[in-house]
Amino acid sequence: MKAWRFHGFGDMRLEEIGMPECKPRHVLVEPLCVQPSVTEAQLAFGIPTLAYDRVKRRLETEAPVQLFGHEFCARIVEVGAGVTNFKPGDRVAARAKLPCGNCPQCNSERGNLCRKGPVIGFDLPGCFSEVAILPEISLVKVDDRISDSEGACLQSLSDSVAAVETAQIQIADTVVILGQGSMGLECLQIARLSGAGMVITVDVRDEACQVSLELGADHALNAKSCDVVATIRELTGGNGADIVFECAGGSPKQGLAGHQTLLQAINAVRSGGKVIGVSWFGGPLQLDVDLLRERSLRYLFPDISTQAHLQHTVRLVATGRVKLKPTIRHILQGIESVPQAFEITANKGKYQAINPAQVMMR
Repeated sequence: MKAWRFHGFGDMRLEEIGMPECKPRHVLVEPLCVQPSVTEAQLAFGIPTLAYDRVKRRLETEAPVQLFGHEFCARIVEVGAGVTNFKPGDRVAARAKLPCGNCPQCNSERGNLCRKGPVIGFDLPGCFSEVAILPEISLVKVDDRISDSEGACLQSLSDSVAAVETAQIQIADTVVILGQGSMGLECLQIARLSGAGMVITVDVRDEACQVSLELGADHALNAKSCDVVATIRELTGGNGADIVFECAGGSPKQGLAGHQTLLQAINAVRSGGKVIGVSWFGGPLQLDVDLLRERSLRYLFPDISTQAHLQHTVRLVATGRVKLKPTIRHILQGIESVPQAFEITANKGKYQAINPAQVMMR
């Protein structure tokens, strides 16, 4: 079969490799639609972010190696021994981070907190190939009302569900979301469903602000044309927001905001409020912790999304409560288009992309 393998950062090649053999409690799938996550797109070009050291080590010791491809919709073609919940023909999506099954967290029924298990696309091969092998424990069925394209977004959406759950929104809370890429727009919609009152979104691109308004934002601020913190305080009667989601930070090389949006989040939230850290920054940051302490701020990070989160995303999209189609701007055709999807996703501003670029694999 054909599969994309990395020989080094910035060096991915479509190669012929052997077909995987279906193992017990695993399934073989045909990937239908796959998209590189923003994190994967940065790592592909050697930009430091989440899991950079892990990927660098694998490239140095194992190359060529299959990497990435955890955001997908695929069809099962074969099930291994012991698989009971799926059959050939089922369409599936997957959560990426899996429990190890052996650590104290897993043995005390807290496997959702385990950090020792494998990650699809990083430790296990993902779906940038004609056929892929996946553990049953990672999978959920994709509802017939969900397209292959939408199905490829479910894993990202499950992370957004986990982020909003972490915020513990109270009815009528004022919510600010900095960054209106795919996860920012997902957090917007889920926050609305979770009881948020006024929702204010911020981005630097007019097209992202327009989609944000279409999906339910009360105010969409373009940070290039206003003082974000001052405007948020004006809209909240000088108080600040109850909750701020920081979804814009990361490598400026890829058009992200560095850590400036985190500083904005701290200044835009009310005293006693919460900042939810969704972004990955790729390195240490210097923060005025005394300021957070003096204002009784909570800087919180989402838990790993669970099987329950992923199943909930299926219901949200199947019933139309969360809309994904408006965020999907680039759909490419054929496995040969994978490098182009990485290029677009790594430079979304340049290509006016919102969701990662998708590849219809067949």
